[in-house]
Amino acid sequence: MSKPEFVYVTYIETTAEKLWQALTDGNFTERYWFGYRIASDWKVGSTYTFASGGKPTNEGKVLISDPPKRLAYTWDPCSAEAKREQISRVTFDLEPRGATVKLTVTHDNLDEGGKTLRDISGGWPMVIASLKSLLETGHALPSDLPSIAMETSCA
Repeated sequence: MSKPEFVYVTYIETTAEKLWQALTDGNFTERYWFGYRIASDWKVGSTYTFASGGKPTNEGKVLISDPPKRLAYTWDPCSAEAKREQISRVTFDLEPRGATVKLTVTHDNLDEGGKTLRDISGGWPMVIASLKSLLETGHALPSDLPSIAMETSCA
């Protein structure tokens, strides 16, 4: 039996370079990821962290960094329940399509029925919708939406 995967596809009116920056720049992620800031040098093998309020909530390693086409990293949430699961993987594929970019987010290597699968099934659509809104209108989704469930600190 194959492991479950989550795939989300959208089209964003932007350039691949701007979308790449939005995915990798902490100042930018903080704006559309509801206060969560990503940090890394984005070299293959390097670590990255997501943090909220200065507290790491998710961490992992950069697996692929091919700007502005493809980015992949491991996904290792800090919650005790998620720590019992295997480390999963997130891949972003960026394909220019005229004035838009096709963004495919694939989150795989997930445990069947696990906390990570439950959390990302609602979280990724909200995050990507906020990213799309910010890039196209200059405004992210309101921060009063329900939490995206990365509330436990790694520290």
